[in-house]
Amino acid sequence: MTQENALKLFKCLSDTSRLRIVQSLTQGEMYTELLAERLNLTPSTVSFHMKKLEEAGLAVSRKEQYYTVYSLNREMLDKTIYEAAVSEPEQADEQQKREEEYRRKVIRAFFEYGKLRSIPVQRKKKLICYEQIAAHFEIGKVYEEKEVNEIISPIHEDYCTIRRDMISEGILRRDGNWYIRLK
Repeated sequence: MTQENALKLFKCLSDTSRLRIVQSLTQGEMYTELLAERLNLTPSTVSFHMKKLEEAGLAVSRKEQYYTVYSLNREMLDKTIYEAAVSEPEQADEQQKREEEYRRKVIRAFFEYGKLRSIPVQRKKKLICYEQIAAHFEIGKVYEEKEVNEIISPIHEDYCTIRRDMISEGILRRDGNWYIRLK
């Protein structure tokens, strides 16, 4: 079950009238007028709710002479809440693409020929720039303060601020005069 289908299902069942209709249909197939009479609703209201139940995949209909007969889609009802809960979001890849495009846009805006034009004020943009700078360091390797300054200074003149910010953001760790890239 996809996340979108799970959402439709839960939205559909969150309405009292639709839940009552589903409960009535557990007793067997019924036509619009019978459901309306049993639930004290108008036939047009039942038809409206049945359309929603069909869209969610909970009910199916068929024509019998002048009547529309409804029944439950047992397959959909047999799905467990757990299956709906573990459903994968269909937009995950799309969201990841948007985030990557945003990252590239920030890098294009703040870097020119490998140099940081200015330190962004917005934290999200600042982190993207610091991650870009962190790529010049090996994860887990120990650096002396002088080496850290030599790596950062060609990228931006205010290497002290960048070094300090990278420590506070958990990108670098400082132990005396030694620095280690963490992530």
